[in-house]
Amino acid sequence: MKIYNSLTKRKEEFVPLEEGRVKMYACGITVSGEAHIGHGFQALVYDVLRNFLQKQGYNVVYARNYTDVDDKIIAKSRETGIPADIYAAMMIEKIDRTMAKAGIGEPTLWLKATEHIGDIISFIQDLIGGGHAYEGGNGDVYFDVDSFPAYGQLSGRDKEDMLDGVRVENDESKRNAYDFALWKAAKPGEISWDSPWGKGRPGWHIECSAMNYAAFGDRIDIHGGGRDLIFPHHENEIAQSEARTGHKFANYWMHNGLIKVNGQKMSKSLGNVLLMDDVLEKYSDEAMKFALLSANYRGDLNITDELFPEAEAHLVKFYTLIAKAEEAFPAEEGGMSEIDAKFDEAMNDDLNTALALSDLFGYFREAGKLVAAGDAKARRITNQIRRTYSLLGLFKKDAKAYLAAYGGGGEIPADVKALAEERFAARRAKDWARSDELREQLKEMGYAVKDGKDGYTLSKI
Repeated sequence: MKIYNSLTKRKEEFVPLEEGRVKMYACGITVSGEAHIGHGFQALVYDVLRNFLQKQGYNVVYARNYTDVDDKIIAKSRETGIPADIYAAMMIEKIDRTMAKAGIGEPTLWLKATEHIGDIISFIQDLIGGGHAYEGGNGDVYFDVDSFPAYGQLSGRDKEDMLDGVRVENDESKRNAYDFALWKAAKPGEISWDSPWGKGRPGWHIECSAMNYAAFGDRIDIHGGGRDLIFPHHENEIAQSEARTGHKFANYWMHNGLIKVNGQKMSKSLGNVLLMDDVLEKYSDEAMKFALLSANYRGDLNITDELFPEAEAHLVKFYTLIAKAEEAFPAEEGGMSEIDAKFDEAMNDDLNTALALSDLFGYFREAGKLVAAGDAKARRITNQIRRTYSLLGLFKKDAKAYLAAYGGGGEIPADVKALAEERFAARRAKDWARSDELREQLKEMGYAVKDGKDGYTLSKI
């Protein structure tokens, strides 16, 4: 398998530290709010990676963390009047339910910052003892960036542009403006723990280094996260971990792209944040996964108004053929090894789910022809698709139940069909204005229309 390594900026053959075993860590969610679609995208990517590595025969120990204490959580605590630790626990429980509803697998290890305070303090003490960290004058502890000459190796930044876009604590006790906090002195009313430097709490970056060390020791195979974490979070993780041990921390750094909504960055300030629960109220978990995995994981994913309806429409078509094949050939249990081999070929090329999903259209076209011809090979194709693509969380449901729930098994109302036909006629007449007007009417009626070279498809929104 080849993996794009963000550290070396190239695809590299994956070779684990220990034969047959993979130690893998992915940064999880800061639990100051509900899980949005970006959280789902990141969690899905590394769940799929873990699943594929297991398919290749590796024993994978996969750890994810919850950041359950930080400035945002403390701000939410003040806003709601709920103690920070109780608020964080409530959000973790809710996020866990959302991820389960989405069909995203649990990691081997769940790590929480507040459960590793002792490990974090020990880690910081070692950094101070090694000359890589120092105490400020107010109970804070900082990492001395100048003590680690390799700083910037992941992000490619030098010290002149390190401060660009990064909030810097205004503290005169810092040796350099770009030094970052390992331990923060408690302010009145904040959640805190005792430490050699007084009451306080961990800085954001140190928790992942300390939890990695507690879970895996001083080296791991793969460290994952969103591309927005490259700087400063992952850069700081490397500095802390390698300053402490004196050698390489993670062999492969993987970063998924970010989410855009109709071409704009997803952000609270723009009011376009898509919560996972809201998506899952409208669409199946498989449609969500199909949509998120339909592009290269390293690129930004643009969520348009049509993305999830189109994914659902594709799955309705696919499940319709699965249902037909299962009904026509109920006793056929065979598979098609070439489908599995082609899937592995795509996934071995840096987790190319987009290519793997694009292959489905050809498989189902062939299956449709074979069903019509009464050839049991159709069932072998759909059997293999179920077995192979379940790794992506797809085709795991009863076909008839899926179709009944998501539009394929129910009758589309006559007035909706008539409107869709009128729109199709307008398109053939190249009356684009009328076509767009009718598309909007269909949307208001709760249906999305998808044009193709052979006509169009309708699906419920």
